Amino acid sequence: MTSSTTPASHPAQQAAPEVISLLAAGRLLGLGRTTTYRLARAGQFPCRVLRIGGRYAVPVRGLRALLDCTKPDIGSRPASEEG
Repeated sequence: MTSSTTPASHPAQQAAPEVISLLAAGRLLGLGRTTTYRLARAGQFPCRVLRIGGRYAVPVRGLRALLDCTKPDIGSRPASEEG
């Protein structure tokens, strides 16, 4: 018996949530609870925030993009240091 299978993506990708809580996103960015909520209410949180009912949620894709942008490039040096 032959079965046709479709290529499965990595299990961690299948289980990854689309959104996380505002507090979890704030923690990842190094923000405290009060600052996180204050920024969200003011519309100044560093990435997109969704309001779902009475809760805040942050899309993982946007947060991941923000964190990737702010990650220092460990292997590079400023041009002035290159010889």
